[in-house]
Amino acid sequence: MNTTILNSAFPLTESEEKHAELILLRHGQSVWNLENRFTGWQDIDLSLTGEQEAERAGQLLKAEQIDIAFTSTLKRAQHTLDIVLKVSGLTNIPVIKDRNLNERCYGKLEGLNKADIALKYGLEQVMIWRRSYDIAPPGGESLKDTAERVVPYYLSTIVPKLKNGKTVLVVAHGNSLRALMMFLEQLSPQEIANIEFPTGIPRKYTMGKNLQLIQVS
Repeated sequence: MNTTILNSAFPLTESEEKHAELILLRHGQSVWNLENRFTGWQDIDLSLTGEQEAERAGQLLKAEQIDIAFTSTLKRAQHTLDIVLKVSGLTNIPVIKDRNLNERCYGKLEGLNKADIALKYGLEQVMIWRRSYDIAPPGGESLKDTAERVVPYYLSTIVPKLKNGKTVLVVAHGNSLRALMMFLEQLSPQEIANIEFPTGIPRKYTMGKNLQLIQVS
């Protein structure tokens, strides 16, 4: 299956004004990303390349006036955030860690090599487990399951910060961020299936006073 990185913009109108910014960042490459293994809830740290990706992200975010950061309870996301805040000079901002932002659980596939699993079950089945919206891998979560914890957390905990005009950074994981992206950009299950959230590249949502999207960059 081909994957694409979504890039879209919502033009600013005269009646709208910037109110808040939400920046999403997937952690840098992990050791198991490098080894092509399913990671999920396993607490795996960054590779050297992942640390370098986090440093580049920090450089990109230096110009942002970030007020608060959210991350998962997994070390690869926390390590990425630590590097970003150090490089961008924002080590004094509040940081909130919550398991609702954790990666989707891959169940019995966690720790296994993706190529080996494709040989065993077929590439088509593996891509269904990885990219379908509501089909979970054995013993794991679907993207729908992941969204059912990520989106309520966003609405209850992150939205109030945005409504107060804060610039919020969320450092999390490929699928927890895809679930949030799907909600923010009103994407269908078919559209989100073709989207890859790259490691270490910030995605910024500029919002109006009612949190309507003005621009995505």
